[in-house]
Amino acid sequence: MADSVPFAKMNGLGNEILVVDMRGRDGFVAPGAAVALAADPATAFDQIMAIHDPRLDGTDAYIDILNADGSKAQACGNGTRCVVQALSAETGKTVFTFQTVAGILNAREQADGMIDVDMGRPEFHWERIPLAEEFRDTRMIELQIGPIDAPVLHSPSAMSMGNPHAVFWIDEDVSSYALDTFGPLLENHPIFPERANISIARVRSDTELDLRTWERGAGLTRACGSAACAAAVSAARTGRTGRRVTVNVPGGPLRIDWREDNDHVIMSGPAEWEFSGTLDPESGDWQPDRPAAKESLL
Repeated sequence: MADSVPFAKMNGLGNEILVVDMRGRDGFVAPGAAVALAADPATAFDQIMAIHDPRLDGTDAYIDILNADGSKAQACGNGTRCVVQALSAETGKTVFTFQTVAGILNAREQADGMIDVDMGRPEFHWERIPLAEEFRDTRMIELQIGPIDAPVLHSPSAMSMGNPHAVFWIDEDVSSYALDTFGPLLENHPIFPERANISIARVRSDTELDLRTWERGAGLTRACGSAACAAAVSAARTGRTGRRVTVNVPGGPLRIDWREDNDHVIMSGPAEWEFSGTLDPESGDWQPDRPAAKESLL
């Protein structure tokens, strides 16, 4: 594979991530390559985080994000933590600034290995989420699954954390709903012109939520960082919790702080290295490292 580039298979609380090093070369990871990598059990992923040379002064890299179906994603908080861990192992730095299609992300690796990602400000206006029709109050929009007189789910909170989210509030265990059945239907509902991440959330206390997410372009996931942020912000916005909560996703807990001073959402959680290798960004053909993988892209 003459055109191969380094990659690392990582995860953020079970959210499977491929960090691909595209620095020093033109082009992007091709959608077909992403689909091929997603279909291989060894490299199956939720998102690809492709690291490119910086395009703006004062940033460390430009990050291109792809979903498992080859489509582009605007934000991935768990994937950003994986990028931070990989680059920190390579450079020794602990503070990073990344450019993405959704804007600038600042991140920091703490001494205990936890990684903080500033996900920016949430967006609530219907046109900027975006939604296909006007809702003056997106804390609760008109959308439901099931019979009109007895819906299974209804009235989600809608917002954007760089990508569109709908959060349905329930009183039961979040694992009791067939999210794999209705998730695809809601993701592609006409109300969401750019599709949406679909979550079901349960409030455990004013400082804790349970969450499951059907991720746009990826499907059921053990963790979705931007969905955890969306659920935390929506819970505070609807008076269900305070602004600082723990969000329990199937992969484990994320700490979310929707700060009052600047309206930014800070997500804190771990990242884990699995293995590394090289891949062809055009075809998706790949090889593992020989000898055993080390925790650095280069």
